[in-house]
Amino acid sequence: MTTTDHSMFDMHPRPIGTAILRGWCKRCPNCGAGPMMSGYLSVREHCPVCMEELHHHHSDDGPAYLTVLIVAFLASPLVLWAHLVFRPDPLVLASVFTIGCIGLALYLLPRLKGVMVALQWARRMHGFGSGS
Repeated sequence: MTTTDHSMFDMHPRPIGTAILRGWCKRCPNCGAGPMMSGYLSVREHCPVCMEELHHHHSDDGPAYLTVLIVAFLASPLVLWAHLVFRPDPLVLASVFTIGCIGLALYLLPRLKGVMVALQWARRMHGFGSGS
């Protein structure tokens, strides 16, 4: 083995649960103090507090797919329940659930992106393992 192969065994494990919780809160997965996002969905190049590099992430469409899956999973039975119990006008039902689904999607999307970036950081994927 070369010296670079030994360095892979010297890395300390990164706690996945803590990283995911910090990602959900849109915080740096390393320190938990610095903000991960510089905009609504823009991940910072590095944490302003601990200087951990965050630009290695490859989240792509994953957060969007998860958001659609979760919103549809929650909304589908609720629409059926509301229709059977309250019998609202179809326009009212569609309006209420459209607003609710859009609001939930806008809430979940940046948090799920933070979770995906934090998970990649914790598992040392896509270049996150080259540092500490």
